[in-house]
Amino acid sequence: MPLPNNHHHLYASLRSSTSSSSSSSSHSFISKILLLLTLLPVSLAAIAFILQWRGGVTDPTTLSSTGGSHHYFPGMEPSPLSHLSHSQSRSDCVNLGRTNSPSFPYYHNWKLDFGASLTPKICVTTSTSAGLEQILPWMFYHKVIGVTNFFLFVEGKAASPEVSNVLESIPGVKVIYRTKQLEEQQAKSRIWNETWLAGFFYKPCNYELFVKQSLNMEMAIVMARDSGMDWILHLDTDELIHPAGAREYSLRQLLLDVPGHVDMVIFPNYESSIERDDIKEPFSEISMFKKNYDHLPKDTYFGMYKDSVRGNPNYFLTYGNGKSAARIQDHLRPNGAHRWHNYMKTPNEIKLEEAAVLHYTYAKFSDLTSRRDRCGCKPTKEDVKRCFMLEFDRSAFIIASTATEDEMHKWYNEHVVWGDKDLKIKLLRKGVLTRIYSPMVIVQNLRESGVFSSVIASAPSLSKENFLLSIDSSNSSRAAGAVTLSSRKAGRTKESQTATRRVLSFESAASFHEVAVPPLSPPGEDDNDLISLN
Repeated sequence: MPLPNNHHHLYASLRSSTSSSSSSSSHSFISKILLLLTLLPVSLAAIAFILQWRGGVTDPTTLSSTGGSHHYFPGMEPSPLSHLSHSQSRSDCVNLGRTNSPSFPYYHNWKLDFGASLTPKICVTTSTSAGLEQILPWMFYHKVIGVTNFFLFVEGKAASPEVSNVLESIPGVKVIYRTKQLEEQQAKSRIWNETWLAGFFYKPCNYELFVKQSLNMEMAIVMARDSGMDWILHLDTDELIHPAGAREYSLRQLLLDVPGHVDMVIFPNYESSIERDDIKEPFSEISMFKKNYDHLPKDTYFGMYKDSVRGNPNYFLTYGNGKSAARIQDHLRPNGAHRWHNYMKTPNEIKLEEAAVLHYTYAKFSDLTSRRDRCGCKPTKEDVKRCFMLEFDRSAFIIASTATEDEMHKWYNEHVVWGDKDLKIKLLRKGVLTRIYSPMVIVQNLRESGVFSSVIASAPSLSKENFLLSIDSSNSSRAAGAVTLSSRKAGRTKESQTATRRVLSFESAASFHEVAVPPLSPPGEDDNDLISLN
């Protein structure tokens, strides 16, 4: 039935009104949604800023931690097995976020200069011929963990003007060149005329280096005392201290916790276990290490010995007796490159159960040829004994001297590279191999933050006159040095006795060492019964 005209107009009016109201409501709803979406992230950002400002949230881009927090570098979490103090305090972990202005706990600029109040004061001495690509990551890593001073005895590439000029510009670094004057001075030193070092004279290569290291360490003790140092370590530039077991990733904190009557701290060494043959920057690319005998259960060590050795002469490729730190005190002297001693007493030593020195040995394929090029020995089994103290060094020298490039690569992959995935997993599960990431993280972030490039760029340039003077001062009188070393009147030599291995225990020798402690291999399979009887 048709609607009257007035009803028809009323219906149309209502429908138009309803449509208009619906459209207006829809627009209002969309506007509210857009407003909400705009306000929500702004509000969340404001809340996050307030919480961060008041200390309620940890910035994920930083690796620093404040009092009571539990944010650590990968692989540096405090172990419940550590016997050292773990009381809560403000952490000295560094900020290694990817930023152009790195921040560190002790330092306020890219040079990582240190404050006068930093204690204890720790110095490292080394004898090196490496270039900046190795020395700078090594040095600044140790600055990050609390080392304040470096005494660098340089030769070869390290003594070249372009390298030494950069090193001398870094705060806390003293560069000592192997000049004829230095050799004459060392020939008059106390240890030169003592019998405990005499057995290492008359021999080239590693033996000559061992003597130089000992003489340099003796001089470094005097420099350390004059600089007000509390502790001294001797490290090579392919070694990094791993201060595990302290409540911070800090060598400073680790040594601060050492009781006052302890004279020396032994760091068992872990050896790098590379997983490919094209490593260029070992500190940034290697995370797998083989643990020291001292940090393994005896049954595990001997039970997995054959798998760990993989046909090499010993458990480690090179040395296995670690390095040590000594408290600066009267009558301190070196006892070879791996230990310190005292003229007037038998030092009290402790060996830490978690801290270690990471040894990046044969980490690059080029290490084969570089070792070969530094020694003039004949590649025969008899002659290499005059040059090298350890079996693997002898084998590597012979291969590098007699094999083709392809043969060297094959040998390197068979004896150094860990390519067997199943074997790696097996030894990682047993604890023989371990992953340590902290040094890698620190060095990578130092590099990405521009620390190394900044220190190189800021080094003052040499004038022509200073350049020539630098060359004259850095030239080592190798021939004269060899004659001087060879002319040393040798005393009697005794076999070094194997030290009793105790973890986190105090050790006292029955008498003074009569022979310097050389690099020693870890115990072999034949030592199992001997160790059981002791």
